[in-house]
Amino acid sequence: MSQAATNTAGGPGAGHVTLYDCATAPSPRRARLLLAEKGVAHATVQVDLRSGEQLGEAYRRINPQCTVPALKVDGGADDGLLLTDNAAIAAYVDARWPEPPLLGRTPAERAEVASWHWRAEFEGLMAIAEALRNSSPAMAGRALPGPVDYPQIPALAERGIARLQQFFHTLDARLAEREFIATPHFSIADIGAVVAVDFARVVKQKPDPQRHPHLLRWRAAMALRPAMAL
Repeated sequence: MSQAATNTAGGPGAGHVTLYDCATAPSPRRARLLLAEKGVAHATVQVDLRSGEQLGEAYRRINPQCTVPALKVDGGADDGLLLTDNAAIAAYVDARWPEPPLLGRTPAERAEVASWHWRAEFEGLMAIAEALRNSSPAMAGRALPGPVDYPQIPALAERGIARLQQFFHTLDARLAEREFIATPHFSIADIGAVVAVDFARVVKQKPDPQRHPHLLRWRAAMALRPAMAL
């Protein structure tokens, strides 16, 4: 595992934050973008998924789920905290560093953000995962992440592509007259959707200029945000 540190400002009462990351994987990118948008100081430890480092004993001692991202806090009020999924990381980071609020500003906004963030994960990222993990020879026997091996189901790959195309259509319709996906403000729903749209390339899918003009306009606007380079 390789480690590097950021130089952004931390929050009061927070300990030392470490993000266990993989630069090429979509799930840790969501956490990486969240921390960048919040300006949270943290160390980064790269976990090499290609070599199976996440399944080794060293990383299992950190995260028995054998997945990334994982976020660990040492010192401060939350000393010893370990979060091993994006939902928990987002809830913690948005509460610990409330500005800018990325989970919504009002009860109604928080509900909209939660709904669209869920859709980005399950209709977008999970569709891509179905297509990739059930078709790639490199993932034979590894159709799901984590410590347990599962066989591939080829029919799920075909279904994943169909679900992904429907997700593109859903986002394009949603963005027809909107700047951001969930609310009038940038939110974690935009982060999840950016990661899904970008990662679709691994299954040779991308939005079409003729069918998805609003989606592509939104993605071009997202590219102007400094954090999106990560």
